[in-house]
Amino acid sequence: MTLILYLSDMILPFVLFYIIANGLAAGRPVYDDFVEGAKEGFGTVLGVMPTLIGLMAGVSILRASGFLSFLAGLLSHIISEELVMPELISVILVKLFSSSAATGLALDIFSQFGADSLPGLSVSLMLSCTETIFYTMSVYFMSVKVKKTRYTLPGALAATAAGIAMSLFLARRM
Repeated sequence: MTLILYLSDMILPFVLFYIIANGLAAGRPVYDDFVEGAKEGFGTVLGVMPTLIGLMAGVSILRASGFLSFLAGLLSHIISEELVMPELISVILVKLFSSSAATGLALDIFSQFGADSLPGLSVSLMLSCTETIFYTMSVYFMSVKVKKTRYTLPGALAATAAGIAMSLFLARRM
């Protein structure tokens, strides 16, 4: 176990050293390349910022207005309670848009049921094996100006559904 802890402490400095050494061996001006990359990254952040603010504001409004709870209540009548616990439906919906808001809902579940409970284990696994689909698509596709997403959304939704199903399955087996 101490070997793993030591390796995890050393991996980031090793990667940084490797990048710098590789750049120097190739005769590149490493610091100038770093500064140039940081400038490009800052430009990307500025271009994506309106989308980020819009998504965060939208999720906050849905959560504060109670619409998210209303929608989760509607879905809990449709979805069997043995299949998906009603407490998790809000997390599933929010996770599609915002990971930080989903984490806030997960903390509510932890405080209500406990981290080692079935809902706590389920939400922990679920947050680990799903992605913020709409956030990721809007930010990354906007930054590279992709207009036609083809099969990205159906594929991402299928992968998220598989992640949710497996997290619920695994949590019940623990």
